[in-house]
Amino acid sequence: MNILITNDDGIESDGIIRLARAAKEFGNVWVVAPESQRSAASHSISLHNPISVYPCEDFSVDGVHAYYCSGTPGDCVRVGSLSVMPKRPEVVLSGINFGYNVASDIQYSATAGAAFEAAFQGYHAIALSEGCRNHSVTDKYVKQILKKLLSEPLPEGHIHNVNFPDCELGDCKGILYDRAVSKGMFYKDHYNVVEELENGGALYMVEGVYTPEAEDGTDYSAILNNYVSVGVVNNIGY
Repeated sequence: MNILITNDDGIESDGIIRLARAAKEFGNVWVVAPESQRSAASHSISLHNPISVYPCEDFSVDGVHAYYCSGTPGDCVRVGSLSVMPKRPEVVLSGINFGYNVASDIQYSATAGAAFEAAFQGYHAIALSEGCRNHSVTDKYVKQILKKLLSEPLPEGHIHNVNFPDCELGDCKGILYDRAVSKGMFYKDHYNVVEELENGGALYMVEGVYTPEAEDGTDYSAILNNYVSVGVVNNIGY
C-alpha cells in the first residue's frame, strides 16, 4: 500500500512524525506537508501562483520519503499524489493535528480539508487530531484504529475523522465509533477592537470562548467524556 501523509501544522510538527512512524507498518510512506503552519486554511488550494516542493533531508523517520511544500494542505495532497509520488496513493492520512477537529471546527480545518481533497481525488482518506497536552491515548490507539479503518471503504466524497481526547491514558474510557458531527461549537467566537485606526477604521482580533456542550452520540461529546471519537464526515455536495 502506498500512503501519502500531510497535515496543517507543518513538516516539523511532532504529530506528523508520530503518524509517519505508525503508518510505516501498513505500507510505503510519503510525506508532503506545508513548510510552516497552515491551520484554518480549510480546503483552499493555490491557483494563481506556483508552489515550491523541496525534499526534507532531515525528516526523523527512516524509510519515509519526505517533502515540504509552500502551499496549503490541499496543495500538498494534489501535488504530492499527482506529481511527487511515482504512483498514486491508495490512502491519504492527514494529521496528527495539534487540537481537535470536531463539531463546527471541521468546516475551517485544513486537516479535514486535506482529507476532503484526497477523497475528491479518489483516495481513501483519514483525518486524525488530538488534544494539545497529552499524547498517550493517541500513541496507544492510533495503529489499532488505522488497521480497522484502512479495511473499511468509504462512499465517494466521505472521510474518516478521528479525534483523540486530551487526557491521560488511564482516564480514557475507550473508543466510540460512528460518531455524528456535533452541531455545536468548540469555541464561540467574538471580535475585540484592539486598535482604533485612522479614518474611522478599527483593528479587530478574534477571541473564542470555550463551550463544553454537545449532543449525545456526537464527536464533541465523545471527546468531552474522554473517549476516542471515530466518525465519517461527508464533503459538500455528498
